[in-house]
Amino acid sequence: MPRAGGRASAAAPPAGAPGPRLAALDAVRVLAALSVLFYHYAALDSAWGKPAEDVFPAAHALAVYGWLGVEIFFLVSGFVICMSAWGRTVGDFAVSRVSRLFPAYWAAVAFTSLVLFTWPEVRRVESFSDVVVNLSMLQGGIGVPHLDDAYWTLFVELKFYVLFAAVVMSGVTYRNCVLFCGVWTLAGVVAPSADNGLLSFFAVPSASPYFIAGIAFHLMRRFRPNAVLWAVVGVQFLLAQHHVHARMISSLGRKATEQTPAWPAHAVIVLGFAVMAAVALGALDRVRWPWLRHAGALTYPLYLIHMMAGLTLIHHFRRDIAPVPLVIGVTALMVVLAWLVHRLVERPLGRLLCDGLRRGVQDIRCGTPRRAPLGRIPAQPSAREAERVPAGRS
Repeated sequence: MPRAGGRASAAAPPAGAPGPRLAALDAVRVLAALSVLFYHYAALDSAWGKPAEDVFPAAHALAVYGWLGVEIFFLVSGFVICMSAWGRTVGDFAVSRVSRLFPAYWAAVAFTSLVLFTWPEVRRVESFSDVVVNLSMLQGGIGVPHLDDAYWTLFVELKFYVLFAAVVMSGVTYRNCVLFCGVWTLAGVVAPSADNGLLSFFAVPSASPYFIAGIAFHLMRRFRPNAVLWAVVGVQFLLAQHHVHARMISSLGRKATEQTPAWPAHAVIVLGFAVMAAVALGALDRVRWPWLRHAGALTYPLYLIHMMAGLTLIHHFRRDIAPVPLVIGVTALMVVLAWLVHRLVERPLGRLLCDGLRRGVQDIRCGTPRRAPLGRIPAQPSAREAERVPAGRS
């Protein structure tokens, strides 16, 4: 592989060339998605009509830490976005992100809306306009409630994409990525005490350490580990640990946080950073089980559809089915639905959306849209011909 500041070896792939898929990252995604699902189904009280701790006395003690799957997702996202943006233009980057995120998301919004309108037991949709706004994925910026609470992470991801687009515009290089990591780290440290709304909006101090560490881990893999990259990772690790208490409060509530040991959450973050370091150093390259690729592809649609729809189904059938079989059944149903969304919506619609957006981006690059084929759009009549058309006729 090319070395920072040196020449690429003859065997190294050119910049931007897709490397082999990392099955270990798919494994991390699967574990993260299942941990979030476990947290929502076994740690939240809303589905059961009583404290979830009474329903799952043993499992609840583990489920309360499942929200950390989101942090692990952010780690993986930083790694993957840096990897996939290499050698791309900002237009290509935007097209890849939009075509990747929106098809499954639109399907999830439609499905969740249908469930909530049918059984408004756990949550009621206050306005159909809220559903429409949720289709934009921008509801978090204009004060419209999330149709599904899990969607808050998507708005954080969008902020990361907007910021990283600046790197893509200037060229995704080792130097620019390291500078980006440094500037965003500084913003995240300054934002909590700065009276600047725009800075606070984009700094995302509780999430940025994971994205930044993911970028640094990819740079280690693409080039080589060095003291600068380890320093970047080390700082992000310390900042991530600092935000654990606040994240526990936002996920569990202040009272539950006071009664829940924090050390397992800190340990999970240690494990997450350690696994990503192993991926960066190539220690997990032998993990190549073919099924991981397919399982990893389901994690995004599963994350999108599982929460409010799953909680509603659990609440609706909680008196008819025992808790453990109910959770297993709802989980299995969500996995099957995620597979259907992936195969019937995400893949075909993603390709169509990608092709259409690419043509649009090409038109922007050319400075003017390409003309439509003759016969599809009627030509405008000349001034002389227009004079011959009788008034009132087209």
